[in-house]
Amino acid sequence: MHEIEPFYRWDPLYQSNHDPKSPFYGKEYNYDLYTENIYGYYIAPGWDFFGSETLYLKILYVDYHLGFGIIELIGEWNDAINNDIMHFKRNVLEVMMRQGVHKFILMGENVLNFHGSDDCYYEEWYEETDEENGWIAAINFRDFVMDEWRKYNIDSYINFGGTLQLSKWRVLEPAIFFEMVRRLIERRLAPPISGL
Repeated sequence: MHEIEPFYRWDPLYQSNHDPKSPFYGKEYNYDLYTENIYGYYIAPGWDFFGSETLYLKILYVDYHLGFGIIELIGEWNDAINNDIMHFKRNVLEVMMRQGVHKFILMGENVLNFHGSDDCYYEEWYEETDEENGWIAAINFRDFVMDEWRKYNIDSYINFGGTLQLSKWRVLEPAIFFEMVRRLIERRLAPPISGL
């Protein structure tokens, strides 16, 4: 686990600890000291604790003008025991939404498991994004995680799977990546054309 680092290539463009609007503003990182762990396995110091014992994140990029944020996650997403979605929503997402972020891209390659509970916080998050302009996209989550999400009706609130499995996202600049995801989401959300 300690060898899985968050994506750093966009750091020259955005760092959440330098952003006064970020929930992690002012945090200092010691990249030589491993203190956080998941189930006793240390994780790289670049991941941020937000209240969950098993799920950590890094806000990779935020554009307040366009209203989007890209968040990378690591660990086990456990709503059944730790209520991770509550911590995620209250401590990170609501802070971002108050600053005008209403389009969320979640990067999930390093989410290794999911344990569901109910969908209340997902529904709340979905409703609190701007209904006309907001959306939530989950990119590159593992098949078994997405299968569990479907069992708990989370696919009613988060867009995932299919064309949102984008393996080469790391070579893109964040604005280009966002535009690619936006187009994919808008195709999914477009009303069907009648009369055909």
